[in-house]
Amino acid sequence: MAGPAIHYRVECADCNAHLFAITLRIERPAARQRVSLPVWIPGSYLVREFSKNLQQLQASQGRRKLAVQQFDKHSWQIDCVPGKPLELRYQVCAFDNSVRTAWLDGARGFFNGTSLCLRVEGQADEPHGIEIVAPARSPNEERWSCATALKPAKADRQGFGSYLAASYDELADSPVEMGAFWSAEFEACGVPHRFVIAGAPPSFDGERLIADTRAICETQMRFWHGAKVGKRGGPKPPHDRYVFMLNAVDDGYGGLEHRHSTALICTRRDLPQLGLKKQAEGYTTLLGLVSHEYFHTWNVKRLRPAEFERYDYGQENYTQLLWLFEGFTSYYDDLLLRRAGCLDDAGYLRLVNKTVNQVLQAPGRHVQSVAQASFDAWVKYYRQDEQTANTTISYYTKGALVALCFDLTLRAEGQASLDDVMRLLWKRSSGGPVGEADFAAALEAVGGRSYADEIARWVHSTEELPLAELLGRHGVAANEDPAQRAQELGLRVAEAGGSVQVKMVLRGGAAEQAGFSANDEWIGIELAAAKGRPAQSWRIARLDDLGLYLGPLKKITALVARDRRLLRLPLTLPTGVTTWRLAAQDPAKIARWLAPQ
Repeated sequence: MAGPAIHYRVECADCNAHLFAITLRIERPAARQRVSLPVWIPGSYLVREFSKNLQQLQASQGRRKLAVQQFDKHSWQIDCVPGKPLELRYQVCAFDNSVRTAWLDGARGFFNGTSLCLRVEGQADEPHGIEIVAPARSPNEERWSCATALKPAKADRQGFGSYLAASYDELADSPVEMGAFWSAEFEACGVPHRFVIAGAPPSFDGERLIADTRAICETQMRFWHGAKVGKRGGPKPPHDRYVFMLNAVDDGYGGLEHRHSTALICTRRDLPQLGLKKQAEGYTTLLGLVSHEYFHTWNVKRLRPAEFERYDYGQENYTQLLWLFEGFTSYYDDLLLRRAGCLDDAGYLRLVNKTVNQVLQAPGRHVQSVAQASFDAWVKYYRQDEQTANTTISYYTKGALVALCFDLTLRAEGQASLDDVMRLLWKRSSGGPVGEADFAAALEAVGGRSYADEIARWVHSTEELPLAELLGRHGVAANEDPAQRAQELGLRVAEAGGSVQVKMVLRGGAAEQAGFSANDEWIGIELAAAKGRPAQSWRIARLDDLGLYLGPLKKITALVARDRRLLRLPLTLPTGVTTWRLAAQDPAKIARWLAPQ
């Protein structure tokens, strides 16, 4: 039986040079066959120009070498004999240790198809095959394995060999992990899952992670499909397999969703440790990441913006709906941790509190709506700079609060909840593309009235969300406490090595009024002479030093260095700057909110 007409062979050409070698065979090429490499990867909304890592592209038919003509930054054309097998050979430099691109060294290999696999124009919907070849010998002599959610055609016990994809989209959506990783398998509601971890330390508690991950997966499948999901005669989830791929590093955090898998990165300190009953706060953060990316199995990989019905890999794909697909996922990731038993009520409210303060402490919420933030993701969210907090708002955090507001509003008005809206949206769209009108219609069907006014105010304007009122109706009080020093001054700083480096100056704050600028180094303060006290100057190593030296003083002179110039800035310390502290007032009401419906 003949294999797929489009076939890739991926080899670790040189682990020390970080080079993959790829051979692409096209059985039935066009006379002028074009190929291209994506400029972005779905789920990460930035043009990343993956072709910058591609080199030495060569083409041949049999023994005849063919010319390769480059048309633009990411596409090429080969004039050839149509219908006669065409072979392309090239290398890709893999030195991005993130979830988005590709990595190869002596300890580990990882790649997304969007970074390594040229797209055969005109044949993207045909079946694709890929052979993943084990390195001849790893530099540290460890035996490597291979993990991917692609369906194997002929793979060995270590996972190396041939795999099949129904189309280029499936190939591009199926990352590959290679190395001497930790691995465990489990079932959730009858669906086989696998968890692989690169870089796990000896203290890692794998049993704890698998138990918590299984609880998260089962909770989410029941959220979408009911208590009988996976049982005989019950509904089936949309995926028949799933692979978690986690890269544990010294410093890093993030994830990227796929239809049957996810790629994750975390610090080793965030992994659960053997012998610890109370795990570190970072472990809760890791479980939240696992929950977030797994929820995307439904919300964005299947239920998705209508603009993403068919990806255009050659340019930006714009949508105003990331608040719904990323923001609502950010609401449910922690809520479902609570329902899975990985958090108690107090722990969940602490996470909500953190999200609320992240939004309220961003002046950009007065500048940009969350729908605009979704559309501008390509040029703003993934290109953050010194003015980001002043000019934009995160569709993750504010989107999560929009979801919170809809959920609490629906619950306050009757027996329905946002859970019902999401499930209805899934049912009506058959788990496919939707638009904002579909969401509005599902809201109205569940809530019994139009929510057009709320959508206009919460999604398309910069009006403040009614958080305190809605939380109060569900047993949670929003108290205002004095802000931390940085927030009080309107600064975001980095404190290290006895130095205060200004990273961001927030719009309208005391620091901006004094003339502070991003990239300043705040060296010290001058205090004017007063009755019974001479003029003084103090070096500061952190913002907390201000409390030691100032006492009741409200006006000082800040000494800063900017581009090696020393400046004296008149700073008036503000009063009345607060931050939110959520507190449980009515545990029974809170329990009704957090319990599944």
